[in-house]
Amino acid sequence: MAVYQVVVCALLPTPRAGLAEALAVVTAEQIEVGREAPVWSVAGALWLIAAVAAARRGDAVAAAQRLDHTDRLAARLGEDANHRWTAFGPTNVAIHRVSVAVELGDAPAALIAADSVELDRLPTGLRSRRVQVQLDIAWAQAQRRRDAEALVALLEVERAAPQVTRRNAIARDTIRQLLARARGASGAAVRGLADRAGVAV
Repeated sequence: MAVYQVVVCALLPTPRAGLAEALAVVTAEQIEVGREAPVWSVAGALWLIAAVAAARRGDAVAAAQRLDHTDRLAARLGEDANHRWTAFGPTNVAIHRVSVAVELGDAPAALIAADSVELDRLPTGLRSRRVQVQLDIAWAQAQRRRDAEALVALLEVERAAPQVTRRNAIARDTIRQLLARARGASGAAVRGLADRAGVAV
């Protein structure tokens, strides 16, 4: 991962999130004029971070504009690559569209965006991206009260990265929602997942 991303990602979950967003935007603007694929990848990754940052502060317009910009950079790159460990490409942009919708609390938009994600196109080894989109889908399905679909997505998360269902706040909150509504045969599967994750109502 490029040093720019490391700094921005470190600042984003802190009270200096505004600085992280500004740094991501300024740096991306400066470097994307380069002519090499790795530079486009770093710029694109920074724009994706900036899109998520905008969504977290409720600015849907800025988030959408930044995602559209990354679409153009990904088209210029022309592939799903992992230059400088950025995992940037069309598929990662599609994954971030789902995440941005989740950050904005828009479950229908998240599910629509998820339909465009082709996880099989990601370079091998990028497990965290695959897990993130399944986690976002689980959250969105739970908001729509489609509990069976949410459970399937959570089980995929658990299969790929069991530590996520035990430690991630969104995963645990989603499991808690499903547990509170658990009924019938599917209820046993929800309770089993909750037990393994250490989640109680």
